[in-house]
Parts: sequence; C-alpha cells; structure tokens
Amino acid sequence: MHAVLPPGTAASFAKPACAVNVYGIISENVCESIGHWRGLLYWRLREDLNKTMIGIKRLAQQLNLSIGTVSRALNNRPDVSEATRRRVQDVARQLGYVPNQSGRSLRRGQTGVVAFMMQTGHNITGHGDTFIMGVFNGIQTALARHHLDLVALLCPSDEDAEGYLKRMVSRSFADGIILSSTQRVDRRIDFLAERGVPFVTLGRSQSDAGQPWIDTDFAGMAERSIDRLVRKGHRRIAITVPDDETNLGFVFTEAARAALAAHGLGLDPQLVFGFVPNEASGYDIADRLLALPDRPSAIVLLNPSLTTGLYRRLGEAGVEPGGDIAVIGRDSPQSPFLSPRLTYFREDLDSLGVALGKALLASMPRYAKAYPAGIIRQVWPTELIEGESDAFTLKR
Repeated sequence: MHAVLPPGTAASFAKPACAVNVYGIISENVCESIGHWRGLLYWRLREDLNKTMIGIKRLAQQLNLSIGTVSRALNNRPDVSEATRRRVQDVARQLGYVPNQSGRSLRRGQTGVVAFMMQTGHNITGHGDTFIMGVFNGIQTALARHHLDLVALLCPSDEDAEGYLKRMVSRSFADGIILSSTQRVDRRIDFLAERGVPFVTLGRSQSDAGQPWIDTDFAGMAERSIDRLVRKGHRRIAITVPDDETNLGFVFTEAARAALAAHGLGLDPQLVFGFVPNEASGYDIADRLLALPDRPSAIVLLNPSLTTGLYRRLGEAGVEPGGDIAVIGRDSPQSPFLSPRLTYFREDLDSLGVALGKALLASMPRYAKAYPAGIIRQVWPTELIEGESDAFTLKR
C-alpha cells in the first residue's frame, strides 16, 4: 500500500488542537471528525519529514557533502564509497541522528501505520471509552515490536460503514486494518478480502473471507449467567442486546435461548431488551422492565454502560438490585462503586489487544514469519466476579 496525503491539504496545515500525537492514537475527546484525523496524520508526517531533512542538512554541512550523498550513504547505496559511507555513519552516530521512519515509509510504499476502525456518535459512551482504550494499549504493545503505529478511523454512527471504509482504503494510508463492531453480515469483510488488504476483526461474522478474528466469549457469558440464575430459582430472566445488527447480539441471544432450553425454559421475546451503549439506555430498559405486568426476576446486561442507568431507575422505583431483582453485568470503572456490588464479567483487555495485534501481524506478509501460528481465530475468555447484585435465592 502507498501513503497518500489527504487531497487538498496544504503545506501550511496547522497542528490540530486535539493532537496528543498520532502514535498515541487518540485525543482527550476522541476527535469526532475523520477530517481532523486526516489533518493530524498529515501534520505528523509533515513534521517528521521536516525533522529528517533538517537532520540530513546538518550532517551534510558538518561533513561538507551534498544532501544527496549523505542520504545515499545513510541508506547504504552502492554508488557511495565505503570510506564515505563509514564517515557519514560515524558522524551521524556522534550527532545522535536517527533516520526518520515516516519518510522512509513514504518512499518504500509502506506507511508504518495500522488503522483501527471504530464507530463514534453522541449515543456511544462509556463502554466505547473503557473497552477500546484498554484494547488499544495492548495493540500498541504488539505493533511497537515492528515500529508500527496505530491510528483510529472514526466512522460517524450515521454514516454507512462500508462506504466510509472504501473511502479510507482508497487513500492508502494504512498497511493493515482492524475492524470492530462486526455485523451479522458485514460487507466490509468481503471488500477488504477482495482488495487484498491485511485485516483482522474484533468479533465474528457470518461474512467469512478466511480472515483472522478474536471475539469475546459472549456465548459463554450467556450460558454461565443463565445457569447461575436458574440455580438461584429464577425462571423469568431478561437479557439485553445491541439495538442493531452487531453480531455479538445474535451470538448472545442464541446462547441464552439454548441455555434456558437446557433447563426446560423459554426465552420470552418481551424480556429481550435492545440497547445503545450508554447510561440513558440502561435507565430506559429499567423503565420498560418495571412497566411489564409480569416482571422478570433477573436481568443480564451485555454492556457496562447500562448498569448505572439501570440502578438509578430501579432505585427511583424502590426496587433493590440484589434483593428484588438479580443483575449480572460487565466490568467498568464504575463497577467497584456500585451498591450493591455488581456481579460482572471481566476480561483482560490489554492481553486481548496484544493478541489482536499479533493476529493482524501474522496476516501481513512482511511480518508473517515472526508469527508461525498463522491465521488466528480465537474466542477470548471472560472471568465472572461475584458480587451482591445477584446474591439472593428466589423463593418460590
């Protein structure tokens, strides 16, 4: 792939106000516009290229050689004598000169960048912040071994994800792509496979191009939750799933239905609550749950952002989690501060990120030899942390 600077950008492009640095991935507010990220990438590449030229100019002045001769000596070109090459490289070391990787990548047709495509929008909070940032750290750890850097492709929630990805791929500023929020049928997978772009998906899909993927064990979460709640006497168990075509919702629902059937129970469609990943959605779910003539005695929350809103609405109605209704959720920074203490599933996000990075690297020809395991397809384990929110046994 080739690094192409965004069309219409000028040499006077100013450093974006949100920039931390493109290699640190993301700004404090997670920039909402891809235009801002394009500008940030361009600014960093331009800055690095300028630094390299200044370094070469200084070397050339110190050595009384042309910039071209210094550049060829630094790159071990055969048209430079051995004596000149050694002299240039010795002085470069003395001055602390380090060849710039951004400039080299542009010349070689490789960017040295991996892109993580994620969705943004005013309805997406909480889980996206904690989960994605935890995974990012691990991905960077894996990429750093090969001097690769990570950038985020922020796709607005109201934009077609496939069209957005096609536009980004046409600009060729990443050597590999990580897709998140995989859909039940995900045309992005077929598109990347057809274009020959190395990629890995965070999540499975019915669309299958033989690509590597790593997916949280949502089926295991459903089975363990249902078995645990049924043992405590619960028969009417509600579940929550994404209010869209995200594949994890289908995986979780199917597993919950099968787990209930194993106990001779059915999944009441009224007890399947769709959500968007934010606290307000948790509040709304509790409100709808309370309005049912035959309320569930337990609920499983698939997104950590839901818990705070759910607790708030239940509290307003005088319904106590862990006393009147059992609640099982997902880990979040708020989990330790909830009362009663939440029973929740957690996963090692840093290790998940490392595994995701390695899975992508194994699919990239330049790095595949370092990862002989080949194509990785893995269900990522979770751990159940027992709290007080489902501690009671239902009396029948």
